[in-house]
Amino acid sequence: MDDTTAAEADDNWLLEEDEDDVAPANLAAPDQRSWRVLIVDDDQDVHAVTRLALRNVSFKGRELELFSAYSGREAYEILGNTPDIALVLLDVVMETDDAGLLLARRIREELHNTIVRVVLRTGQPGQAPEQRVIIEYDINDYKAKTELTTQKLFTTVISALRAYESLNMLERSRIGLGKILAGATNLYQIHSLREFASGVLNQVSAILDVGADGVLCLMQVDTGETTVVAATGGYAPLAATEQMPADHPLWPTIAKAFAEKRSQFEHPANVLFIHTQENREVAISVTPPWPLAQIQRDLLEVFCQRIAAAFDNLYIFGQLRKAQEATVVALADLAEFRDSGTGSHVRRVQRLSSAIAARMKERGVYEDELTPQLVDMIGLASILHDVGKVATPDHILLKPGLHTPEERSQMQNHAGVGRAILERAANMVDGVSYLTYGAQIAGCHHEHFDGRGYPNGLTGRAIPIAARIVAVVDVFDSLLHERPYKEPWPHPEVLAYIRERSGAQFDPEVVQTLFEVIERDPTFGQDV
Repeated sequence: MDDTTAAEADDNWLLEEDEDDVAPANLAAPDQRSWRVLIVDDDQDVHAVTRLALRNVSFKGRELELFSAYSGREAYEILGNTPDIALVLLDVVMETDDAGLLLARRIREELHNTIVRVVLRTGQPGQAPEQRVIIEYDINDYKAKTELTTQKLFTTVISALRAYESLNMLERSRIGLGKILAGATNLYQIHSLREFASGVLNQVSAILDVGADGVLCLMQVDTGETTVVAATGGYAPLAATEQMPADHPLWPTIAKAFAEKRSQFEHPANVLFIHTQENREVAISVTPPWPLAQIQRDLLEVFCQRIAAAFDNLYIFGQLRKAQEATVVALADLAEFRDSGTGSHVRRVQRLSSAIAARMKERGVYEDELTPQLVDMIGLASILHDVGKVATPDHILLKPGLHTPEERSQMQNHAGVGRAILERAANMVDGVSYLTYGAQIAGCHHEHFDGRGYPNGLTGRAIPIAARIVAVVDVFDSLLHERPYKEPWPHPEVLAYIRERSGAQFDPEVVQTLFEVIERDPTFGQDV
């Protein structure tokens, strides 16, 4: 073997590793883009020679994309505006004797780019002694131009690209894990399964760093049927279907994931399989425009492990909410048990109160009072607005005519009784709960905006916002429907009454929002 062949053999060992990872050069994935190399030198001949020497170089199936800069200032601008430059071949002496050294320092300290590989090339080694430069500057190699033959330049470039790839993978892992941790934390705050599923797909897209189409399927353990829970992008129409169509192109890969109980990566269909401790099985299918790199697969598997428990927690949380609602409805039914005329009243109040609170939040009114917690809980809390009626005698509660002053006083006691009952219950729960808002509503929904209500004569915003909303909704619904002491009013007369009492009995902002909500959905106030 001659010296040239031996040198080539010594240098080519750099390419023998990971041959299985070589991918076709025509793929457009981030991992398949060209390697970007910046040549920085004030000598045009150096640029020409370097380009000639590297014209046919490729690494892992990816060709080189060469950029040129003729000064430190120009190179700094290119580095600041061009992402993913892997290697800088940097001259030391350009517009100044230390222009290259200054650029090397600015790359690390000002651009905060710690992964680009920097190789200094100098024609005047004595101008910047190698030992001092290596110690004082964060560079990765130092070469005299005279020693950089075509083969040595090839070796230097390939070793730099390999180091850049490793650092880039570590950085992407760090970013991806950060997205997983942040995303999983946000997902735990979502209460609806469909919202949760949509959030999962959004987080998967973030981890892949693309706007990937996706469809998330949840297999029901008891039936074995596969239900589409959420879908995005081109698969969005699937969200309206109950079951995954058997003739859909994604179905064979999804079915295989369920059958083998493991993730499938069969480009263009990639299916992540999740098995929860509660024996629920979930398949997340994403179809990015390129095959997933191993690091992306690994990150997605970590994400799936992270959110498996979240699916179970969401299910348990849903069951708890159903139990809470059932308990609240039972309390309301107990209070209304003797009054058959109010059967669906609390459900209608619940629905309309939630809609008004959400619309007021959209409009940006009372932002300090309309917290996300209140908007979420007001519907459930509103069901308890008349729970204090358990203390009202039948002959007063069910009286078909007008009440005497004494009877009216007894009737009005239900506000204080309801508040006291619910406050005692709320104090048994840490933090703010639906019982907290229920106590506010029960005690204050008969207060008037102008201070002429009961039991405490509160005015304006001294009345809790939840109570101000339910005050309007309660009267609106009560007037529309039959009660022991009255016939139902015609809809126009009810609206006229509410409008007339705006600013006196009712909060004007709530009244305005009521009309907006009814205009959007005329079914409010009906027996639905």
